[in-house]
Amino acid sequence: MSRKRLKSQGNQFPGAYNMRVSKVICTACNSNAVIKKTVRKHRELSDLYCSCTNIECGHTFKMHLSFASTISPSAISQEEMVKSVANALTADGRQMMLSLLQQA
Repeated sequence: MSRKRLKSQGNQFPGAYNMRVSKVICTACNSNAVIKKTVRKHRELSDLYCSCTNIECGHTFKMHLSFASTISPSAISQEEMVKSVANALTADGRQMMLSLLQQA
């Protein structure tokens, strides 16, 4: 049984050797497992469908991936965040936001 090589293993992508890959371990035999499918349930919650790479084991399983906490804040500036929120508001919402900002 031949294995497919990852596209990033060649030299065609700069920095490919510095790429970090999530490691999933089979809960049955402790071998490496592969994520076959990801289903995003929410912004901070996903289901990972995994398959063990050990041919003798063949275990398939589902794991939950969830957001825990922020270690370093986003590099997006506060101005850009406010601009994106303002653009998402209706005209009435923008007026209400402007009046709230003037009160502060």
